[in-house]
Amino acid sequence: MRKNKIGAALARTGGLLALLALPATAQATAAAPALAVDKGDTAWMLTSTVLVMAMILPGLALFYGGLVRAKNMLSVLSQVLGITAVAILVWVCWGYSLAFDAGGSFIGGTSKLFLSGITGDTAAATFSDGVGIPELVFVAFQMTFAAITASLIVGSLAERVKFSAIMIFTIIWLTIVYAPIAHMVWASDGLIFGWGALDFAGGTVVHINSGIAGLVGVFFAGRRIGFLKEAMPPHSMVMTLIGASLLWVGWFGFNAGSNLEATGGAAVAMINTFVAPAAGVLAWMIAERLVSGKPSLLGGASGAVAGLVAITPAAGSSGVIGALFLGALAGLACYGFVGFLKHRFKLDDSLDVFGIHGIGGIVGSIGTGIVTAPALGGFGAEDYAMGAQTLIQVQAVVVAILWSAIGSAIAYAIVKFTIGLRVAEDAEREGLDLNEHGERAYNM
Repeated sequence: MRKNKIGAALARTGGLLALLALPATAQATAAAPALAVDKGDTAWMLTSTVLVMAMILPGLALFYGGLVRAKNMLSVLSQVLGITAVAILVWVCWGYSLAFDAGGSFIGGTSKLFLSGITGDTAAATFSDGVGIPELVFVAFQMTFAAITASLIVGSLAERVKFSAIMIFTIIWLTIVYAPIAHMVWASDGLIFGWGALDFAGGTVVHINSGIAGLVGVFFAGRRIGFLKEAMPPHSMVMTLIGASLLWVGWFGFNAGSNLEATGGAAVAMINTFVAPAAGVLAWMIAERLVSGKPSLLGGASGAVAGLVAITPAAGSSGVIGALFLGALAGLACYGFVGFLKHRFKLDDSLDVFGIHGIGGIVGSIGTGIVTAPALGGFGAEDYAMGAQTLIQVQAVVVAILWSAIGSAIAYAIVKFTIGLRVAEDAEREGLDLNEHGERAYNM
């Protein structure tokens, strides 16, 4: 019978925490055909993979679709759908190998291109007890992470960018930005993993990465016509709440699935995925009530996503109180940026990708170093050094920001100076649904 990993202090040098479920992500890099496959863990991971897929389609698509104007709804849905398809194919062709094959400190190798050598009988180690899951399940699980990370970026560029430009950008970005960061953070030979940084389910890999890519994209694409001069309200808050709700439900697969085992580690991640977004909802809505006098549904949905983003890197190492703290702090921080700084900087981040995923990811990734401390109810090792670990978290955040910013700028520049990013001015005014896709969301 396998040991429950909760509270287990795995050996690490320098007094750093070896997190209870960190090897779940990292050790899966090594294919081991002789390993026994655990049917329970496999069933859980199949379920988690489907849950994360539901976060994208229809979750994120509806969340974004409701937030844009009616004339652009189908364009956003099409972009999320197209990105998901592109990401799946990039991942099985070369993305998985570059991210999780043994390689160097910055990027993996090429021995698993086109999933070479991986079959239904190939097992991937999750822990050191000789039991694992089929590697194809791990491939599919991580594939959904790549797809949702790339899809998140669309929110920054909504209502003004060509469908073709987004597709080409996605291919380049997944190759030179996402795969290397995933390798650095989660592969056992990766740079950031070697530092001992903690990222249970993607605070740096998914949220900071997409948030920074979105922010860079805003500067390359420019502002929408009429930004800060005419009203651009969401056309359907009902759809946005449906999408946000599906995101929350799917996030249980995202966070608890990152344990890669159906054990107490998954239970910790699950309860934290309840608590942090709940705190985010209330923090955002209370702040709105104090500032404007009215808590909004959009604010509540945004607060939930902010809380989910913040707990992602700490989902398996934080106690419940730490999750509450991170969720509330992220709700307030993201509200402050979206409600005040965004307009002061005249930043046309259409659907607040940087304001929620970027800011929330930074708060959560750095905060992980604090809430993991056993003294605060976290599941760090007995000799856990909060200050040292938090400093490592800061270093990981800085590397993720720089890599994403530089790599994203390269990807945008290639697209902008070849086929162009923006649609024509007339097309933008009329709406991307008709001009890019030849259809309307609603026929009156």
